[in-house]
Amino acid sequence: MNRPPPAETKLLICVWHPFSLWRPTAEVAARVRGRFREMNVVHLPNYDGMLEEVADADIFVGWSLRPEQFAAARRLKWLHSTAAGVAQLMYPELRASGIAVTNARGVHTIPIAEHILGILVALARRFPSAYRYQTERRWAQQETWDAALRPRELHGQTLLIVGLGEIGSAVARLVHPLGMKIWAVTRSGGGTTGLAEKILPVARLEEALPQADFVLLAAPETPETHHLLNARRLAAMKPSSYLINVSRGSLVDEAALVKTLRGRAIAGAALDVTEEEPLPPSSPLWDLDNCILTPHTSGVSEELWTRQTDLLLDNLERWFSGGELRNRVDLERGY
Repeated sequence: MNRPPPAETKLLICVWHPFSLWRPTAEVAARVRGRFREMNVVHLPNYDGMLEEVADADIFVGWSLRPEQFAAARRLKWLHSTAAGVAQLMYPELRASGIAVTNARGVHTIPIAEHILGILVALARRFPSAYRYQTERRWAQQETWDAALRPRELHGQTLLIVGLGEIGSAVARLVHPLGMKIWAVTRSGGGTTGLAEKILPVARLEEALPQADFVLLAAPETPETHHLLNARRLAAMKPSSYLINVSRGSLVDEAALVKTLRGRAIAGAALDVTEEEPLPPSSPLWDLDNCILTPHTSGVSEELWTRQTDLLLDNLERWFSGGELRNRVDLERGY
């Protein structure tokens, strides 16, 4: 693919999201201009003027590019997603175009891994129950021990990680010193050796679920992973096990999960993502005492745009030198 030099290149940055952190700061464009002074760098704070600006852009940096916007981008050669998930970009026209697509894989790894560690400790040590007792001004030591689900150690517990990518691998490394047993499920059954005691293909997920004390969903959103945790697979989990989802809400059949949690068929769930976001006030998930909800904040960090820009600058260096881009998306697989 033809890669013109910086002086003949236009780079367009455009992300708007209701959550202010997901919007690029002015410092992103300033750092890119500082490194590539000859390049035309345009930063749009919202989608006003998008069709006009994308028409002659060579590189687009953003979360979403709709089909009609993509059709207008006649010179586009590379699209860099500021999100790790790119399901919103996998429409037929883009997938068939052959343009380079990269994503922000790895940018959110540290905060998400730490978020998961916190959730694991909170669930194992029954912190939500302790907080509820606190609001009632009750010193519930005996009640806590007599509960059907007592505080437990993480040591010796089995964590099943579904998706052994950047986040899944980081979590495995983080919890290994705690003495947890790590199992993993990947698309093919392959993965980095040494991170997990067992790595199984997704076709054997139902074989792995009954062995797990905690099930972590960290797989990409694709048509194949839609409702990966359905009613049948939720029923395969142990009554004492917990589900943690930091991937996308579409990986879980939410109606089936609500029924499972209401029936106490599993110990509980911790969800950072839901099928509809923001989660509607009418959702039954709000009322479940065995469900922890966080508003898609596992990846939140003050370091976000520093890391985003570091990745972008590194890939720009590679782009102009004819090198291989980091985080290249496989357009056939969709991640």
